[in-house]
Parts: sequence; structure tokens; C-alpha cells
Amino acid sequence: MDKKRITILGSGGWGLALACTCDRLGHSVTVWSAFKDEIDAIKRTGELKAKLPGVQIPKSVALTTDISCATGADIVLIGIPTAFVRSVCEQAKPHISRESILVSTAKGLEGGTLKRMSEIISEIFPENTIVVMSGPSHAEELGRGIPTAVAVASENRDAAVMIQQAFSDNTLRLYVNDDVIGCEIGGAVKNVIALCCGVTDGLGLGDNTKAALITRGLSELSRLGEALGGKPRTFSGLAGLGDLVVTCTSIHSRNYRAGVLIGQGIEPEEAVRRTGTVEGYACAKATLELAGKLGVSMPITEEINEILFKGQPVRQGIIDLMSRPTGSE
Repeated sequence: MDKKRITILGSGGWGLALACTCDRLGHSVTVWSAFKDEIDAIKRTGELKAKLPGVQIPKSVALTTDISCATGADIVLIGIPTAFVRSVCEQAKPHISRESILVSTAKGLEGGTLKRMSEIISEIFPENTIVVMSGPSHAEELGRGIPTAVAVASENRDAAVMIQQAFSDNTLRLYVNDDVIGCEIGGAVKNVIALCCGVTDGLGLGDNTKAALITRGLSELSRLGEALGGKPRTFSGLAGLGDLVVTCTSIHSRNYRAGVLIGQGIEPEEAVRRTGTVEGYACAKATLELAGKLGVSMPITEEINEILFKGQPVRQGIIDLMSRPTGSE
């Protein structure tokens, strides 16, 4: 595989973990951040303790706050929180050529428009090829060299294969998938279900409850994804079940951690403030709105919205779900 010039927009944990992977593979890697303090911290200490503690960023990885670093890149990886994907892409647009392959790792839906991240990126870069990377992937683990597998999806299979080859090593394994919609819905909605699982753990409920939420949550995200045109098999794969399980069960997951605080009695807005970026918080509202437009039943998503935004006691949400009319799978 030819060595590539790769620009990573965003100095979050996942972007930095991928920067380490790509550097190890011999690519020329630049990480951009809008936050000078983050770039300075990495230059000074060799790591970003706030987002990827204990992982040393190689000195060969270039670090900058100048977004023109995307100029001439073969691959531009967009590792920005959902709420800022549009604005960062617009900022980067003058510097990115139509030949650059754009890789999205953001997991969520845009508030208001309800668009998936690849749809936003395609609006801003209509001539570029877009690849979505999604799956069960805690940055804290990949950064420490723990084996990780994710999916890469694109309407252009050759581009997905190129990204697969460019990013794969004995730590990170990528599987090609042609279902962009399914991969993105799986990545977005699993954050909502992870909030719910955190809530039940915060309440002190058991494994039975969590297993039920994960299983029925998978049913919900599958219904929504299929209504949008996603393929059923995607939801049993890495970008569906795989990502759902890891996000609903791990303390590495900010969505899960915020849910635990809410279950313990902390107000939702305060729980999010304490935790940091909690993609499932805003995505819960967008997901429910999208489900309503499509006529898709998502009772778990409905209940977490009541808790997050309407002041419903968390235990009432459990009662409501357990009191629904009986049905079949």
C-alpha cells in the first residue's frame, strides 16, 4: 500500500488514536485542532491527558491549529463532534481538493435537519468521495494497542477498500461495508441506548435490565435504519450490535457514564456538563423526531427523551416500558 498524506481534523481521543495507528503504518500524519491549548499540551507533554491519557503521540505526527494543513491531503479524516461537523467542514472547504477522500467518524444526527454526517459532508463537498468509519471502538483501548475492529462504508467500494488497506494493521482491523445509512444510524442511535443503560445501572438495576435494553434497543435502531433504507444485516454487525454492546457496557463510554449520573439523581444537563461530549443527549431528541416523521415505533427512545427533556423521574421510565402492552418479537 502506498504511503498516504493524511490530515485528521479534530484532536479528540479517536482522532489521536488513529493518528498513532497511521503514523505506525508509515503515513504522513497531521492533526488539526481548533483548540491551541490541546495542541500545546501534546507538544509539551507528548500526550493529551484530558482525552487520551497514557498514550504518547509520536513526535513524527504534525500538530497544528492552521486548517490549511488539509491542502494536498490524500485522506482527510473528520473526527469532530456531531454539532461542529458542518462548521468545521465549511472552514476547511477552501483547502480540500476534490481528489481528497473524506472519512467521517462522527456518530450522530444534526439537530434541526436530522441529517446523517455523510449527508452534511456531501452537501459541502459534493465532488468528493466519502467513507464512513464506524464500529465498537474506544479510543482509550486502540491508543494502547488493544485489538479493535470497525466497519468502513461508502457508495464507492474502491474508496472503502483503499481506506481499509491504508488503516489496517495488527491492532486495527477494518471490514468493508456498502451500507452507509445502516452504519451511520447504528453509530448514532447506539449512543441513545447507552444513555438508557447507564441510567439503569445508576439506579442499581441488574444485568437482566441491561440485556433487555440492549436487545430491544437493537430492535429500535434496526427499525429506524431499515425505514431509511439501511440493510438488516448491518445491524447484526460491527456498526450495529458491536458498537451498541461496547457503548452500553463500558465506563469508557461518555454516554453510559452520563446515564449513570442521571440514574443516581443528577439532573441531565448537569450530568452532561460533568461528562463532556455526550453525543446521545442531543441525538435522543433528533432520533425521536426522525422516527416520528417515518412512523417508526421507538418506545425506549421516547422514554429517555421524557427523562432528559421533560423532567420525568427515571424510575417512571422503567415503569412505563414494563407496563406497555405485551407483544411478540
